[in-house]
Amino acid sequence: MEQQSKPQKKHTAAALLWRFMRGSRACFAGGALATVGVTLLDLLRPQIIRVTIDAVLGEESASLPRTAAAVLELLGGREVLRAHLWLAALAVIAVALLAAVCKYLATWFNTKAAETLVQTMRNALFDHIQHLPFAWHMQNQTGDIIQRCTTDVENTKQFVSEQLVNVFRIVVLLVLSLAFMLSMNVKLTLAAAVLFPVIILFSLLFHSRMSGLYQECDENEGLLSTYAQENLTGARVVRAFGREQYEKDRFEKQNNVYTDTWMKLCRLLSAFWGTGDVLSGLQVLVMLVYGTALCVGGELTSGELVAFISYNAMLMWPVRTLGRMIADLSKTGVALGRIDYILASPVEADAPGALTPPMDRDICFEHVRFGYGPADAAPVLDDVSFTIPAHTTIGILGGTGSGKSTLMHLLNRLYELPEGCGRITIGGVPVGQIKAGWLRSHIGMVLQEPFLFSRTIGENIGIARDGLTEEELRAAARTACLDDAVQEFAQGYDTMVGERGVTLSGGQKQRVAIARTLTQQTPILVFDDSLSAVDAETDAKIRAGLRAAQGNATVVLISHRVTTLMHADQILVLDKGRVAQLGTHRQLLAQPGIYREIYNIQQQNAGEVTV
Repeated sequence: MEQQSKPQKKHTAAALLWRFMRGSRACFAGGALATVGVTLLDLLRPQIIRVTIDAVLGEESASLPRTAAAVLELLGGREVLRAHLWLAALAVIAVALLAAVCKYLATWFNTKAAETLVQTMRNALFDHIQHLPFAWHMQNQTGDIIQRCTTDVENTKQFVSEQLVNVFRIVVLLVLSLAFMLSMNVKLTLAAAVLFPVIILFSLLFHSRMSGLYQECDENEGLLSTYAQENLTGARVVRAFGREQYEKDRFEKQNNVYTDTWMKLCRLLSAFWGTGDVLSGLQVLVMLVYGTALCVGGELTSGELVAFISYNAMLMWPVRTLGRMIADLSKTGVALGRIDYILASPVEADAPGALTPPMDRDICFEHVRFGYGPADAAPVLDDVSFTIPAHTTIGILGGTGSGKSTLMHLLNRLYELPEGCGRITIGGVPVGQIKAGWLRSHIGMVLQEPFLFSRTIGENIGIARDGLTEEELRAAARTACLDDAVQEFAQGYDTMVGERGVTLSGGQKQRVAIARTLTQQTPILVFDDSLSAVDAETDAKIRAGLRAAQGNATVVLISHRVTTLMHADQILVLDKGRVAQLGTHRQLLAQPGIYREIYNIQQQNAGEVTV
């Protein structure tokens, strides 16, 4: 039985992030260095102010560091600076200007690195998704996949651009601010730092709760995106059945769940930030009261107190930012986990030594057994065996769910046939040993539900083959009985078909899909109920055109219409996943069974059927 594809390996968030940063690491390094420059210059300003207050306006030169005292003497001493206080102001302005330049460089490097990161992530995700098995796409909702490739990528970008580079700034601020504060007064430094462990522990305690809620929010947003995507693509169906109110209620219900989850998270974040603000305010209060007392007692100068207040403000920023960083880290961890689910899902892989054999050979199904569900569920196909001789046409008839389309999905390896479930061969070579690209490029398939892109009719027809000439395109369209209809459009083959071909009728979409397949000129052609939306007359014309155009191709026709299948070289009848009958049209009419019953019903409904 067919097994669901599951991720075989997991990447850690750090490893995944490091992989995505390939190509932007130099920019991130530049941003980090510029950020460190900003931090060092910010730390220098309070020292200039301290020297000005204590050694220029006051008489505290003895408390100055040796370097600051030497700079003071170099500038002419205290008296010169007292007479020219504008020099101190100029020094502050010069430092601020240098900091502004560094901040500009940090922003530029950081922005470039972040956008490069997003580009790398999106390219990697899109490329990986393109190579995932068809079964994986059937198991995962489109809206959720889109949400992982957009919102989760954006959340990762925001964390990296806003928080990751700030790590360097935080480290420098913590180390140097504490060093300057300790050099001025150890007691006040310890009083200011006493609540830091409490704030950090408090932030860590909230981390796990926030991660769970962020995960829930992301999953509900994925469901909401799926509902929106389904309704936008199925707008005609919703309106045709008057289900607008039902779909509106369904969307609003999911939207309410999503909103309620975010409100839970917002309440948690509000408590987190509010409590953090109280603790931060308490820390500032302790520092101010104790610092003032030390200043009055003569253990601290006025300039040192002003500098202390500045450094404490700088120190509180990384401590408070830690809370923001933890919140964003929770969100980013969830986002990277959801992205990793895609990247860890195994892509299609050819067997070692995969072959590229001739494809214009007999096709054999030998005791094929297959199902989409668990191993103990009833199979869709059960012990199916038949041969399609090369260059012949076979028709396949059967009720809904009898396994007609599944046979072709297995032939084209959209689903892999598990070991021990029979064989499908082309020219004696099992399809599992044929390169998937080679196999699919030689099997032209018109699926049961043709998909058209939001492009012109001409582009939709020519998408399957490079270098297609206009005459070849129109020849395929004529075979599909499409050319005359297209000529009636004002813009002809340049007519936009709209998303999923909504501007075309069902029959026109099927004919565009048929023409697209014919341009490939493959040795095997599969038409999976692709004439169901056209009238009987057009059906007959298309079949006549196909017989004239198919050349030596092996053709598989799947249909519910006997008239579509009756001229095939042989007709296979499936019933509940098993081969019920096999023969020509005349042979099957001559024996009792499903085929003759369907023939009689359709003859009564449609009048005379020509044999």
